[in-house]
Amino acid sequence: MEEKEVYLDNASTTKISADVYKKMLECFTKCQGNSSSIHKMGRDANAELDEARAKVAKAIGAKPSEIYFTSGGTEANNWAIKGIARANRSKGNHIITSVIEHPSVLESCKDLEKEGFKVTYVGVDSNGVIDYSQIIKSIGPNTILISIMTANNEVGSLQPIRAIAELAKANEIYFHTDAVQAIGAIALNVKELGVDALTISAHKFHGPKGVGALYVKKGTKIDRFMSGGRQEDNMRAGTVNVPACAGMGVAIENATTDLDEKVREVRVIRKYFQRKVSEAIHNISLNGHPTQRIANNCSISFEGAESEAIVMMLDREGIYASYGSACEMGSNAPSHVLQAMGKEPEAIRSTVRFTFSAEITREQVDEVVETLRKIVKKLRSISAIRIYKSKVEL
Repeated sequence: MEEKEVYLDNASTTKISADVYKKMLECFTKCQGNSSSIHKMGRDANAELDEARAKVAKAIGAKPSEIYFTSGGTEANNWAIKGIARANRSKGNHIITSVIEHPSVLESCKDLEKEGFKVTYVGVDSNGVIDYSQIIKSIGPNTILISIMTANNEVGSLQPIRAIAELAKANEIYFHTDAVQAIGAIALNVKELGVDALTISAHKFHGPKGVGALYVKKGTKIDRFMSGGRQEDNMRAGTVNVPACAGMGVAIENATTDLDEKVREVRVIRKYFQRKVSEAIHNISLNGHPTQRIANNCSISFEGAESEAIVMMLDREGIYASYGSACEMGSNAPSHVLQAMGKEPEAIRSTVRFTFSAEITREQVDEVVETLRKIVKKLRSISAIRIYKSKVEL
C-alpha cells in the first residue's frame, strides 16, 4: 500500500497481518497433506488444524470440540439458523431475529419462511439498538430460535446480547449471535454470554478471507450443513482449508491479546476523527448509539452531499471508505439498517461509513478530514445549483 493511501473500510475487510501471512505460507509449503489422511503428512496437517481450533476456542471461552471451521461468516450464519431451525422443527416453527441483521441472516430466515417457518423481525430504536421489549412480546410456545447480531456492521451499535441470551434460556429457546464485527472489538466469552451458537469471520480481524467458524454449544441440536465426507466431526463436509484455518488461529490470538489496549488506541483515533470532522464540516450527524458501540465504527451523514459521490471522490485521493455493507454494494436499494433506524431518505443517501484500525495516525486523519471538507463543500455547491435551477424551472 502506498504511503499516501488511507484505508478506512475495515468493517468490510481488514489487511492480513504479517504473522498470519507467515503462518499460512509455512502451511502451504510444509502441510501439503489432507488433514483427514492417516499418514504423516495428513497428521501434520491435522495437528495444525487442532492448534488453530484451540486458539479460536480459547479466544471466545469455548471448548475446541465446539468450534467448526467454515468458509466464512455467511456460511456460519446460514448453518446456525437453518441447522438449528430444521433440527428442532418438531418443537416449533417460530424464529425471532431483527430487521438490521446481515443479509446472510435475513436471507436464511426468508429461505426458512418458504419451508413453512414463521419469522418475527423485531425493530430497533433511532440509535440502531434492538427493541428488547419486542423480543419479549414475540416469544410464543412455538419459538425455537432467536438470532440477534452482537454489533451492527453499518453503524456499530452494540446489542444487549447477555440479556437476550438469559431470556432465551429462561424460555428454553436456542440463541445465536452473529459476532462477525465484534471479535477484536469487544471481549467475548460464550459461557458468560450464554449463547448457543456464535459466528466468526477471519477477515474482519486481520485474518484471511474465505474462512470463518461457528461455535456450537455442546448439546445444541443442529443439523449438518453439507452432505459429503465426515470432516469437522461429521458436521461440515468438505476438505478443510488448513492454511486458512491456521492463519485464522494466529489472527484471533493476536486480535484478542491485550484487547483493552488495542481497543483504546482505535477508539482514540476514531474519536479524534469524529471531532475533527465535526469542527471542519457543518450539518453532519453521527449514526448509531453514541456510546454503546464498537470502537472503530464511524457512520456519518453529510447533509446535501451524495454518499456514492463522496466515496468515489475520496477514492481518487487514495482514501478508501464505504457507504454501506460491502455485501450489498452495487445494489440500488437504500440501507435497510438506516431505514430501520428511521433515517430520512436524504440522510441515508448522504451516509458514509469510516471504519478504523490501529494503523491509522492523527496525521492521516488530518489529511482525510481536509480532503473530505473540500469534497463535501464541492458537492454541496453542485447540489445547491441544481436546487436553484429546479426552482427557476418551476
